[in-house]
Amino acid sequence: MKQWISIAFLSLTIAACNNTGDRPIAPSEISKNCRIVPHLQGETEICGEPQRIVVLGPSVLEPLLALGGQPVGFADYTAWHRGDYNKPSQQIPYLGHLVTTQPTNLGTAFEPSIEAIVGLQPDLILATQSNVDGYETLSAIAPTLLLSRNDDDSETRLRAIAKALDRPQQAEELIAERHQNVAKARDRFASLAADRPKMLLLGAIDWEELYLGDRNYGLCSSLLQELGFELVTPPGLNPSVADSPIPISHETLSQLNDADSAIVFTGNLAELNGQDDFETHQVNHIKRAWQEDAIAQSLDASKAGRVYFIPGYLCRAFPGTIGTELYLEELKEQLLSVASSALVLLH
Repeated sequence: MKQWISIAFLSLTIAACNNTGDRPIAPSEISKNCRIVPHLQGETEICGEPQRIVVLGPSVLEPLLALGGQPVGFADYTAWHRGDYNKPSQQIPYLGHLVTTQPTNLGTAFEPSIEAIVGLQPDLILATQSNVDGYETLSAIAPTLLLSRNDDDSETRLRAIAKALDRPQQAEELIAERHQNVAKARDRFASLAADRPKMLLLGAIDWEELYLGDRNYGLCSSLLQELGFELVTPPGLNPSVADSPIPISHETLSQLNDADSAIVFTGNLAELNGQDDFETHQVNHIKRAWQEDAIAQSLDASKAGRVYFIPGYLCRAFPGTIGTELYLEELKEQLLSVASSALVLLH
C-alpha cells in the first residue's frame, strides 16, 4: 500500500493533463488529433499515436498485437517467466512470436510493479478491471484505459484500443475476419457436430479439483457452441444461473457418460522450467491423472479415444481475434484429425 501511495504522489503530474479519468469530456475540450476513448472508468483523451504502451494482461496484449501495436512493458497473469522478455517468442505463451520488442517484465497483471511502469515513461497504459483499485495511480502516470477482460467484451475491447491507436477501421476489418473464420470452421465441423454433438467440458489445474466447463469458460465453451456442439451437464444442474465455474466431484463423472467426446482444459501455474514447452507444461500432469483414474477411464468417450486435453490459457487468456484463430487450429488438429483417422480405419 505504501508503494502505491508514494508512487502515486510522485507521479501525480506525469501526463495527468492527458487523462480526464471518469469525468465526461465536452466536445469543445477535444484537441486536434485527439480521441475520446470510453472505458470502464469513464472517458480518456488520447492524443497522437501512442508509442510506449504498457500492457497489463494477455487479454489486452492480444488486441494490441492484432492492431499492429507493440508493448514496452508487459505483465502476464502469472509468473511463467522471471526477468525481462528478451526472447519473447520463447517467453510469452502463444503471442510471443508476434512481439518484436523486448518488453520489461512488470510482474503479474494483478499486482504490477509501479516503479517499473514509471521508469518506462509510457504514453498509454492498457489495464483491465483487475487493476481497478490502482486506476488512479496508473492514470496519474499516463493515460490509462481500464478494459473488461471478459470474453463477451472482446470486440468492445478491440474497438477501444483501436480508437486509442487511431486505427478504428482496422478493428472492424479484424472483427469481420473473425466472423468469417468461425463460419468457415462451422462448415468444417458440421459433420462431426452432427454425428457426435454432445461435448463434455471440464477444467482442472489440480486433479483433485474438477470444474464443469460451462458458460463461465468463455471462449473455451462459446466457440464450441458456435461450431454446433451441445455442452453436457450433470442431471439437475443449471449452469446458466451460476456466476463462477462449478466444482464437480470425480463421482459425478459417471453421470456424464452420455457425452460423445470430452475436452479437459488444463492448467499449471508453476514457472516454466525451460525443459518442457508451454503446452506440455500445462497438459501432462492432468493427462496422466486422467489415464490413472478408474472413473475417468470408464467413460465411453475415454474408451473411444475421444478425450482431448487443451491448455485453458489458450482460450481463456485472449478470447479475441488471434485467440479465436489459435483455438480453432487446436480444435481442428485434435478433433478433426481423430475423426479423419477413424474414417480411414473404417475403410
